Amino acid sequence: MAEQTVAAPFSRLRLAGRIAVLVLVAAGVALVLANRHALGPAEIKNAIGGAPLAPLIFVLGHIVASLIFVPRTLLAVVAGLLFGPIGGFLWATVGSTLGAVAGFLLARYVNSGLIDPESVPKLGPLLLKAEAGGWRAVALVRLIPVIPHPVTNYGLGLTRLSLASYTIGTLIGQIPMTLAYVEFGTAGDQMLTKGANWIAPTLIGAAVLIASLLLPKLAARRN
Repeated sequence: MAEQTVAAPFSRLRLAGRIAVLVLVAAGVALVLANRHALGPAEIKNAIGGAPLAPLIFVLGHIVASLIFVPRTLLAVVAGLLFGPIGGFLWATVGSTLGAVAGFLLARYVNSGLIDPESVPKLGPLLLKAEAGGWRAVALVRLIPVIPHPVTNYGLGLTRLSLASYTIGTLIGQIPMTLAYVEFGTAGDQMLTKGANWIAPTLIGAAVLIASLLLPKLAARRN
């Protein structure tokens, strides 16, 4: 009886925490939709670019953005605008990976067994394959450009994947798309400031993007 008395308030507290998290994410999504006109690459660059701790601000912003459905590709372009090809790729990768881990853990906390992966419409079979395939399957899922990054984060959080497998697969699988869009961002910055120097990063970005689109098809044929 005593254990039940203690467990009941704890259960209610956990339910309240889950609801609070969902409300915060929903409020964040609504805020993004209401202010989407201010979320262009140039606007974000102007807001962050002059800050002394720009990389830290970018990474923290990327983590939050990953939870409220701001496109990862947009943030990769911003990274290229802000930090160039090398720094942009580094900080975009760090922010994207940490954001993905945050979404994964958030979904796991909110779910806690409430939803079975196989019951998720359309994504269910894909989630089960990712769970069975470990980090390699996660990497392959990340290469599919039609699935939004936050949907993948939250969806894989419903599975029994280990955090290590999820993080490694995410880190590896997102490299091509991140590199491509960082190069596009670098090209945009070069076009605005240095004339014809935009050609090389544009070609690199296009080549990497094409490769990232072909890799899932090649992997599917091998399987």
